[in-house]
Amino acid sequence: MNDPDPRFALLDHLPAMRGFATSLTRDSVAADDVVQDAVIKAWTSFDQFQPGTNLRAWLFTILRNTFYSSTRKSGREVADVDGVHFGALAEKPAHDGRLQMTDFRSAFAQLPDEQREALLLVGASGFSYEEAAEMCGVAVGTIKSRTGRGRQRLAELMQLEDEEALEMTDDATLSVLTAAKATTF
Repeated sequence: MNDPDPRFALLDHLPAMRGFATSLTRDSVAADDVVQDAVIKAWTSFDQFQPGTNLRAWLFTILRNTFYSSTRKSGREVADVDGVHFGALAEKPAHDGRLQMTDFRSAFAQLPDEQREALLLVGASGFSYEEAAEMCGVAVGTIKSRTGRGRQRLAELMQLEDEEALEMTDDATLSVLTAAKATTF
């Protein structure tokens, strides 16, 4: 008996799984989450599926168990829409960073659109000047200029000295602020 791989049949059952999940959750967005979690569990456990048995029943059992597990879990969770409880539990980072993310965001928001775009593409996203220029439909020198002026303006807005150490919480923000080694105008 040469049965096809049951993973191929999984797609055929997704609409029925979504319908079942919707009836359990009474919310289409929550149903999609439950189906996604169930598919991941099934996919990672296909070695436990016994060929020749009912795949649909096996998937629905996983879906049902996933739903009830998440329901039990949510019963132990505290709704914290406004973040009050989280704020009380959160611990500030132990480092003494010079720049806080809120200061950076405020300064970054004050830049012209073209400079923000260039900094995001070249600094945070890691594209080369050439790639960024092609995406924006401008010359490479224009991207270099926008990036340089944007970094300079950010430093002014954040009151950074030329040789002041930048202690940031994430690499993407640091890369937006620091000048690229190959920058030439």
